[in-house]
Amino acid sequence: MGGPIVLDLSLLELRGITKSFPGVLALDNVDFTLRAGEVHALMGENGAGKSTLIKVLTGVYQRDGGTATLLGRSISPKTPLDAQSLGISTVYQEVNLIPTLSVAENIFLGREPTRLGNIDWRAMKTGAAEALARLDIVLNVNETLSSYSIAIQQMVAIARAVDIKAKVLVLDEPTSSLDKDEVAQLFQVMRKLKSEGLGILFVSHFLDQIYEISDRITVLRNGKLVGEFPTSELSRLQLVSKMIGKDEAAVASMSDHRVSDLSPNLGEPVVSAKQFGKRSKVGPVDLEICKGEVLGLAGLLGSGRTEIAQLLFGIDKPDQGTLKVDGTDTQVNSPRKAIRLGFGFLSEDRKHAGIIPNLSIRENIVLALQANRGWLRKISFSQQQELADRYIKALKIATPDADKPIGQLSGGNQQKVLLARWLASQPKLLILDEPTRGVDVGAKAEIEGLVYQLCADGMAILFISSELDEVLRDSHRVIVMRDRKKVGELSGEHLTSNELMNTIAAGDHLA
Repeated sequence: MGGPIVLDLSLLELRGITKSFPGVLALDNVDFTLRAGEVHALMGENGAGKSTLIKVLTGVYQRDGGTATLLGRSISPKTPLDAQSLGISTVYQEVNLIPTLSVAENIFLGREPTRLGNIDWRAMKTGAAEALARLDIVLNVNETLSSYSIAIQQMVAIARAVDIKAKVLVLDEPTSSLDKDEVAQLFQVMRKLKSEGLGILFVSHFLDQIYEISDRITVLRNGKLVGEFPTSELSRLQLVSKMIGKDEAAVASMSDHRVSDLSPNLGEPVVSAKQFGKRSKVGPVDLEICKGEVLGLAGLLGSGRTEIAQLLFGIDKPDQGTLKVDGTDTQVNSPRKAIRLGFGFLSEDRKHAGIIPNLSIRENIVLALQANRGWLRKISFSQQQELADRYIKALKIATPDADKPIGQLSGGNQQKVLLARWLASQPKLLILDEPTRGVDVGAKAEIEGLVYQLCADGMAILFISSELDEVLRDSHRVIVMRDRKKVGELSGEHLTSNELMNTIAAGDHLA
C-alpha cells in the first residue's frame, strides 16, 4: 500500500443493511461507511447489532436486504474466506489460529509457499518474518504460537490478516484480555496500518480506548442506526446516552449507587481463610467475607486474583492453610462441594467455563440449581420456565423467549444468563470474576447495580475486576494482589484510586 492517506475516500459502504432471525430483526436498515486511513469504532449495547453487522460484512451471515460496496465495487461475500479474498480480514477476541503450529505456519496457513510440489519452509519463515516486521515486531517464527502471550498471538493474527493484502481490518474486542502495555503495543500497530491507508473497524467496550484510537464512531441501538459522529465532537456522556437511549441526566445518575458508599450490614463471616493457598499457584492469603459485604480483589493480570477464586470454589485444591465456612472448618475439594455449601462462581471465561452454547437459556439458568438438588429431584418444566422468565425480566435479558440457544445471544446477555444461573441457586457466597468484561456500558451499570442490591440484601460477594475504578466502586474492602501474593488490604478512607495504585506498585499497605 503506502502513498498519501485520503480520509475522504470511502473504502467500504454498507447501505440499508437488514438481517432477520426467527422472531428477531437484528439489523434494520443500517448504514455504515469506513474510509481509507481511519479507525472507525462501532458502538452499541450488547444485542445492538454490532456482531451481526460484522458477520454480514465478513460472510458469516448473508444479508436479507441492502447493498455493500468495497472501493466502489458491489460485494456479497458468501463465506469468511470469500470476504478475505476481497480484502476484508477479521481478528477476534479469541485468536482464531492454531496454537500447536509455529508462528510462520499460522501466518501462511492455507496458502503455504511451495517449491517443486513441496512446502518451501525457508520462504515461509522469511515471509512470516517480513509480515511481522511490517508491524515492527520481531519474533522467532519457528516457535509454536502457544509459547507466546495472547497479546503476541493477536499481533500474529493481525500480521496474517494484513499479509493477505487486507484493505479492511476488523478488530472485534481485541483488547479485552490485554494489559496496559499490550494495549499500547496494539495501538501502535493500528496507527502504523492506518498511516498506510488501511481502514480499521474497531469494536471495544472500553470507552477510554475508543477515544484514544478512533477517528469516528457509529452507534447502533436495537438493530438500528443511531448515527455517525466524529470522535472529537462526541462526549462520553453523549455516547453512552445514544447507546442506551436515555437522556444525559439519566445516564449521569446511573453511577450514583456505589457499594463503597453503602454501610455494610455485616452478619457473621461466611468464609474465613487463614494462610490459604497453593504452592506454585498463589501464595498464602488471609481473607474474610461476611454476610452483606463485598470484598474486592485488585491487581494486574497474573497477580493471583483468579487463582484465589478457583481455590475457594474447589476448581483447584489448596495445599496450605485453613478454610472455615459459617464458622466450621471445611475442605472445598470440588465445585460440586462448593455448590452444596452455597457458593456460586461466575468465571471470567464465559465461553469455555460458563455457557453451554447448544442448550437453551432456560436450561443454562437452572443448571446450578439442578446440580445442587441432585438429578433425582428433577426441576419440572413449569418450574424451569417460571425461573427463566423471572430472571429474563429481572436482568433484562434480550431474547424473544427462554428456549433460544444461549450461544445465539450477545456476550453481555450471555453474562446475564450466567448471573441468573447462580442467583437462581440462592448462594450465600457469590464469586464474580470479571463480571463486566466484554459487556457494554448499559449492561455494566445493570450488573454493578445488581451487586449493590445483592449486597444490601445480605449476600456475601467476592468481586474481581481488572478495572480499578470498578473495584473501588463495588467493594467495601479491597485485597491487593501482586506476583500472586497479598500485598495489602484497603478499607475506609484508604479506599482511593491513589492508595490502590500505590499499593499495587509498592505493596505492603495494610489498612
